[in-house]
Amino acid sequence: MTAAQGKLSSRVLSRKAGGMLARNTLVSCSAFAVGLGVLWLLVELLRADEVLALPFSMLTSTTLHYVLGRNWIFVGTTRGWIDGYLYFLANSGLGLLLTFVLYTAVVRWTPIDYLSSRGN
Repeated sequence: MTAAQGKLSSRVLSRKAGGMLARNTLVSCSAFAVGLGVLWLLVELLRADEVLALPFSMLTSTTLHYVLGRNWIFVGTTRGWIDGYLYFLANSGLGLLLTFVLYTAVVRWTPIDYLSSRGN
């Protein structure tokens, strides 16, 4: 094992990394739950189309994830808010696009409920 590998493993397996992972898990689950709530509100209360409501739901949950993550997980970052948010959106863009495409296919071509489709 090289010195760099030893240093990396000690950083990844540290108490600090474990705390960050735990906080990230809580933030991710919370943001996802809020996103589901927004999707439900848009579809059930405002009668929005399930597919058209999804981008708003996803943008809400992604933005919440960024704000909570920046303030609680990555405390002390020196990157600006706007730059950080744009990097975060760019980084998550492929996943958001894939989720949207698969969700649309499931909602349009199967009898599966829109909330169940988003939850899987």
